[in-house]
Amino acid sequence: MHKDKPFSQACENNKGPILEKLADLFNQSGTTLEIGTGTGQHAVHFALHLPHLTWQPSDHPQNARLCLPWIEEAALANINPPLALDVIKGDWSNLPPIHGVFSANTAHIMAWEEVKAMFHGVARILPTDGLFCLYGPFRYNGQHTSESNERFDRSLRMQAGHMGIRDMENLKQLGETNGLSLQEDFGMPANNRLLVWRKA
Repeated sequence: MHKDKPFSQACENNKGPILEKLADLFNQSGTTLEIGTGTGQHAVHFALHLPHLTWQPSDHPQNARLCLPWIEEAALANINPPLALDVIKGDWSNLPPIHGVFSANTAHIMAWEEVKAMFHGVARILPTDGLFCLYGPFRYNGQHTSESNERFDRSLRMQAGHMGIRDMENLKQLGETNGLSLQEDFGMPANNRLLVWRKA
């Protein structure tokens, strides 16, 4: 047992509700890329409960090894070693064939240029009808869905000017530009959403 596993309370809180949706969405065997694996808690939980999937963790090169304590302790045969993926520099060619993509709480941390690069990269690697599931808080027509999201957005922007909760209209446009159409917008606990894009 690793004594010093990194821990995210948000991951612990949201892994159950997200799994319920992913079990329906990713119901065929194949490899799912996780962008922004972070601590690895999601990777372990989803790989454990979705044994038909091979889970491919990835994160920014600075964070790519953060998930190793969780992944090594779980020792699941259907989790690949984590990959360093810089969405802008486009090291997307290092990936195995990908059937679906999942990312949680990344769009508001990334700079907008990185969000654009993520959509572009995802569209390149997904097969026709492949799904891209993006979890987090989002704005609609420039409006926050709750006071807590508004406070969170302010705190993000105070930490770093490039961060902030993204607007759905901009994301939808970004999807369309890259041949990804928004199929589902699920309400999730704690004022979050799960957005599901399908590659045309």
